[in-house]
Amino acid sequence: MAEVFLKLEGIKKSFGGVRALKGVDLEIRKGEVHCLAGENGCGKSTLIKVISGAHDPDEGNIFIEGKKVENLKPIDSIRMGIQVIYQDFAVFPNLTVAENIAMNRALMTGAKKMDWKEARKLAIEAMEMIGAKMDPDILVERLSVANKQMVAICRAIINDAKFLILDEPTTALTAKEVEKLFKIIRKLKEKGIAIMIVNHKLDEIYEICDKLTVLRNGEYVSNGDITEYDRARFIRDLTGRDIEEIKYSPEEDENEILRVEHLTRVGAFEDVSFTLKKGDVLGITGLLGSGRGELGDALFGLAPAQSGKIILNGKEIQIHSIQDAMNNKIAYVPEDRLTQGLFLERSILDNTMAASIKNYFKKGKLDYKAMEIATDDWIKTIGVATPSAKPAIRTLSGGNQQKVAIAKWLNTSPDLLVLNGPTVGVDIGSKSDIHAILHRLAKGGVGIIVISDDLSELVQNCNKMIVMRNGKVAEVIDNTVDETTLADMLSGKQGG
Repeated sequence: MAEVFLKLEGIKKSFGGVRALKGVDLEIRKGEVHCLAGENGCGKSTLIKVISGAHDPDEGNIFIEGKKVENLKPIDSIRMGIQVIYQDFAVFPNLTVAENIAMNRALMTGAKKMDWKEARKLAIEAMEMIGAKMDPDILVERLSVANKQMVAICRAIINDAKFLILDEPTTALTAKEVEKLFKIIRKLKEKGIAIMIVNHKLDEIYEICDKLTVLRNGEYVSNGDITEYDRARFIRDLTGRDIEEIKYSPEEDENEILRVEHLTRVGAFEDVSFTLKKGDVLGITGLLGSGRGELGDALFGLAPAQSGKIILNGKEIQIHSIQDAMNNKIAYVPEDRLTQGLFLERSILDNTMAASIKNYFKKGKLDYKAMEIATDDWIKTIGVATPSAKPAIRTLSGGNQQKVAIAKWLNTSPDLLVLNGPTVGVDIGSKSDIHAILHRLAKGGVGIIVISDDLSELVQNCNKMIVMRNGKVAEVIDNTVDETTLADMLSGKQGG
């Protein structure tokens, strides 16, 4: 059995009376890929900060390569070979690939000036180690998300990393990019580097991880070889409840909510036609650049179509702007809730009311009482975990933020709700809650369109799907298809 690199015993940490970690044990071995899983707010981030020296634990012991470590600081952690790659990668967009990769080495050695020749050499050496191909002289701001991640990994391994922590590394990656990342992780594993991945996507965990540790509410729940976990056990350990996964299958209803005919926007999508009937949850999917997101933008007037027809509840409508869409009772939950969907510093109430505020004016004044009642009703109906509507939305978990983003639009009483990536960055329990809400709305007569590249989400929760390729509808299918076949359709390996 491989040597233990990191051992944590009874780690406790509180912030202002809130117990973030309640006695967590963890053991990571060299050459092992270990998944740390848990829902938002379970203590994963706090634990990573304890390991990296950013937080001192209130109680408990830390052992690195068999030695007990006291008063661990970030610089000590780095010197001991621990490197953390967060979701934002912490790269400098205005510096080159080479400068980013060499930056930590320069800081570690106390260099006063950047040696550009040495930086370039280090960058090329690091890229060769993981099989990455990038121009070392290109500015990082010009790179794709996947290549920015490669830069962060190169920067870590060039500093003699022994233990690499990857925080939700696949969130913004395409399936092909995930495949490439996993290939690199396997290479690092072969070199004896210990790797911990924070993830809650079971299909990815099965593919890349050897071991799994689950946290819930700051407590250790379970640990074991990945083979010891089936989907049901994983979800139960993660959420503390059994979540039944049954494919959505509504009763057939001939009442047509939406018909789209030959919708076209040059350079984005062409000749798109589909229908949406009462009870349907329609999934729209495709690879990046397929036109799936642009189609959602057109339906909401963000970037309107140039030709074609949109017929909502039997009436042809014109969508030239967002106001047109809202006037026709169309709502849109964007993919990036943090920058497009929510006002992070404002309260839950302010966010819930943002799209429907004009409905609460009485004689030129806002009816705050009615706004409070409506927000409290949505908090209960949609299941937002909060003591009241007063806290800033940024204080909520990702899943609860997304529920508020949906409630904001439901408060406009839409006839059509379009959701782009409705559960990106949302934990399994909240995902299940959101899907149940969408199914309930669809059965109640609201048209629901889900734009997503999460294939399991589509197959489980959409009774109809259209697959887009190169801006056109390539396939129209139902959810009897499996995920593998759907993945093949996305790339054009199967179907028309």
